[in-house]
Amino acid sequence: MNTLLMELWPYFLMVMVGYLPNEVWRVFGLVLARGLNEDSQVVVWSRAVATAILAGVIAKLVLFSTGALATIPLSLRVMAAVLGFLVFLGARRSVFAGVLAGEIALLAGGFLFAH
Repeated sequence: MNTLLMELWPYFLMVMVGYLPNEVWRVFGLVLARGLNEDSQVVVWSRAVATAILAGVIAKLVLFSTGALATIPLSLRVMAAVLGFLVFLGARRSVFAGVLAGEIALLAGGFLFAH
């Protein structure tokens, strides 16, 4: 039993330090946003800020990659992102389809252009 606890300790720590503190704020946000109108200025502004942050993170990952992703040519990373976005639009705004298409293009290109 002691060895099992030693093996699972890092996962327990990740849940306690990473997941739970974040969940408290998500639940708090849900409670506060329950009575807001979706077309109100606060909600529209919050959605715009969240979209801008997500776009910045994606641009940073695509343009300034590190690690294994940096070995894939920039043109291929950009094409995979564009393909994922086009599939997202073509599949009735399905996030799953867009991410899957972009990931498949990125993996296929990574295998073809591996050094």
